[in-house]
Amino acid sequence: MSMTHSAGGLGHTTDSTSRIISSLRSCWGVFREWRQRGRSEDELCSLSDRALTDIGMTRGEIEYVVRADRHVSKVPTGDHVSC
Repeated sequence: MSMTHSAGGLGHTTDSTSRIISSLRSCWGVFREWRQRGRSEDELCSLSDRALTDIGMTRGEIEYVVRADRHVSKVPTGDHVSC
């Protein structure tokens, strides 16, 4: 009796693993961008109205300015900044 081992399925497994790793990296990048936007919003909200006026914005424009910095949002959010 003879036993034969085939490596034919390894290419498929490696390809699947690569796709999973790529997806995880992409999700991690989106998560980091989302956290950075949150920190930016928090920082701008902590400024006084006078400081915001000095940099040419109003409190109502904070969310728009932070979101516009990315040009296109990858993570749809329904949250709204309330300072």
